[in-house]
Amino acid sequence: MPPKPWEVLSSEWDRTYRIFHLRTDRARSPRTGKAHQFYVLESTDWVNVIPLTPADEVILIRQYRHGTGENTLEIPGGIVEPGDTPEGAARRELAEETGYLSREMTRLGYVHPNPAILNNRCHTFLARDVFPDGGQDQDDKEDIEVLVRPLSDVPRLIRENRITHALVLAAFYRFFMESGEKA
Repeated sequence: MPPKPWEVLSSEWDRTYRIFHLRTDRARSPRTGKAHQFYVLESTDWVNVIPLTPADEVILIRQYRHGTGENTLEIPGGIVEPGDTPEGAARRELAEETGYLSREMTRLGYVHPNPAILNNRCHTFLARDVFPDGGQDQDDKEDIEVLVRPLSDVPRLIRENRITHALVLAAFYRFFMESGEKA
């Protein structure tokens, strides 16, 4: 039998930051009756974009990430701004981070980045027939290198731990599973 929902006894915002709110919930276990505190990061939804050229090349980005203190190899992505749709955010992030536009944008689905502590979703889009249309439009906190690689290199880049971002791995997994492409 599936677990029963926990009764939320109280919920308070502790702190607010630009990209998330820290919320403290006190909830009662339906199994034990004991109350416990839980910390939730409330965040807007995120998007990831797998951009493919007509020649079956994928547009990747490399950028420094403060959490790990390393450069990471990723696909374009970012937050869904207020008033934006996930597809609109995907198109905006693709253009801002890479300078590429897409003729065809297809939603592949979403994942919950970490449902233990986050309340949001990360939507994945496939951008086909991308083409360069000017330069990047990075904000002051971004320093992004654009790389063009054959799509067939992606499984090797994952196996060699050159692509390690969990949400990027989830996006490529969904792409390879749903598109019938060879991984």
